[in-house]
Amino acid sequence: MPGMPGPLDDIVVIDLTRALAGPHAAMMLGDLGARVIKVESPVAGDDSRTWGPPFLGPDDDPISTYFLSCNRNKESVTADLKAPAGKDLLTRLVERADVLMENFRPGVLDRLGFTVARLHELNPRLVVLSITGFGHDGPEGGRAGYDQIAQGEAGLMSLTGASPEEPTRVGVPISDLLAGMYGAYGVVAALHERSRTGRGRVVRTSLLAASVGAHAFQGTRWTVAGEVGRAQGNHHPSISPYGSFRCADGLVQIAVGSETLWRSFAPVVGIDPVAESFATNQIRVRNRSELTGLIETAFATGAVAEWLPRLAAAGVPAGAVRSLDQVYDWDQTRSQGLLIDVEHPVLGPIQLPGPPLRFDGEDSVHVAPPTLGQHNESVRAWLDPSGH
Repeated sequence: MPGMPGPLDDIVVIDLTRALAGPHAAMMLGDLGARVIKVESPVAGDDSRTWGPPFLGPDDDPISTYFLSCNRNKESVTADLKAPAGKDLLTRLVERADVLMENFRPGVLDRLGFTVARLHELNPRLVVLSITGFGHDGPEGGRAGYDQIAQGEAGLMSLTGASPEEPTRVGVPISDLLAGMYGAYGVVAALHERSRTGRGRVVRTSLLAASVGAHAFQGTRWTVAGEVGRAQGNHHPSISPYGSFRCADGLVQIAVGSETLWRSFAPVVGIDPVAESFATNQIRVRNRSELTGLIETAFATGAVAEWLPRLAAAGVPAGAVRSLDQVYDWDQTRSQGLLIDVEHPVLGPIQLPGPPLRFDGEDSVHVAPPTLGQHNESVRAWLDPSGH
């Protein structure tokens, strides 16, 4: 299966990763047209093939929906990388590839005989992406990396939840996903550099690095101002009113991010925009509890479906809180190509969440995540067309 049409359709990626961070990075490149060849262990394959429920398909060989989420646009070959035949297969793949991705614990690939020096001896143009849990070096560089542990260690849980006493993980494996995104971003930069230098380099990231890299204003709140951010539910710590507010039948979210918006919003809920208690954002943040009470008293007089048009008419950014079934049924979601139809070799026609990027020109073509070893013959034939 050659690469799909796209900006990276001349790039070959060897995906040695498993679980989520690495597979997500490789899938991002596959979405952009790269040919992604996933190398899996012969017995069970990627760990996420067993993660469920939910599972679909035959009872004796169920398909994990978790695996389906991060492995579209890939081929699957099986190989025991500890055995001579597996090492030979990987050697030949490295010689033909542009990118190799791995998320083993530090030192594992070296022990298999594929140090960075060896990889670049086989292919000086190879870009290597290495994703670890906490970094490839440093006092805790050898720690295993799992998303929820990283969310806690990197401070994300301390910023999420109803209160500081209830640190809460993000509802998706955000540390894994961020590491995959940063990794793919680094690979594309290294490929661009290679076009000038003719040589590949190693790109490194980790669940820790990616999570800290997403601290945004909460990071500088500490490093510059010396304030430690804490979880405070669905209200922005630095802007008010900005968050979720109760109305008669649910929650309405508003984002009053400027004084101009405040002057538009306040009259809608019966507040004087120049009242001394709320005259500036700094004062409104300080008086957040009082302001929230006034807003929710006003919102209690109507339903979500009534308040959203009123806010829109006033030019105030607002929205509902949708469940995932509502998101995927939403016409706007579908209009953005965020649902794709693919033909799975076992499940038949299925819909998957689609890639978040769109490019002008031809519509993207996508392929279902592979079954274990589905492309053993075709990939080996590509590597050795003579059949030797």
